Amino acid sequence: MPPYAQAVTTFWKDRLAPGPRAAVLPPVQQLLGNLSVPFDLARTKAQAAILAGQINGDGRSVLLIPGLMASEQRMGWLRDILTAAGYDAHDWGMGRNFGPRPDSLEKIDQRVDAIRRQGSGAPVTLVGWSLGGLYAREYAKFAAHKVGGVVTMGTPFSGDPRANHAWRLYQLVSGFPVDRPPFPCTREEKPPVPTVALWSKRDGVILPECAKGRIGERDKAIEVDCTHMGFAASPEGIAAVGKALDGMTH
Repeated sequence: MPPYAQAVTTFWKDRLAPGPRAAVLPPVQQLLGNLSVPFDLARTKAQAAILAGQINGDGRSVLLIPGLMASEQRMGWLRDILTAAGYDAHDWGMGRNFGPRPDSLEKIDQRVDAIRRQGSGAPVTLVGWSLGGLYAREYAKFAAHKVGGVVTMGTPFSGDPRANHAWRLYQLVSGFPVDRPPFPCTREEKPPVPTVALWSKRDGVILPECAKGRIGERDKAIEVDCTHMGFAASPEGIAAVGKALDGMTH
């Protein structure tokens, strides 16, 4: 085999080969439950004003970080409702999330600096959905003095990184093994800021225990009755983010 072909073969074998089998995965029927997202979005659209009225925004700047393969637009209803509720909500400014890059934390840092310049200069609260929550937690360790708190939505920060239905897609899209991201990462270590983990028994993509975390890995965990896609789309998911922000010390 020519050296180039051998190198390509080795590259993809490393990224697509099965890893250690997870002890438990979310049931397939729950995974299929995520197909209800159009219905979730329709309910959110109908209830947007009510949801905003139930959230007590205090003007804090909030940065929303999407999940794997999700775009900024996918977080649009959450952003608009938080803004209507009195928060200063922002997209992350990097388009679709194609997985981590060596400079991901530096780019988030630039975005946070820009938001602070536009506002009062106060720390920014990060809200990360799924993979976006991992970015948020690691950034809060990278620049804790710039972060007012972290809310994760169905984020697998605890336990086996393969205890989900997304890790193979992650490796295919990002080009990095799921247990070796391209920047320093201590998933289970709690950031030195207030941290709330939103998790759901009906997630379907992420094993609930991995998104809930254990005592010492986050400050608080809130159960949400939604699917994984519903965290950023359903009234239940958006209301839970509002509850987490409202109750967060800052």
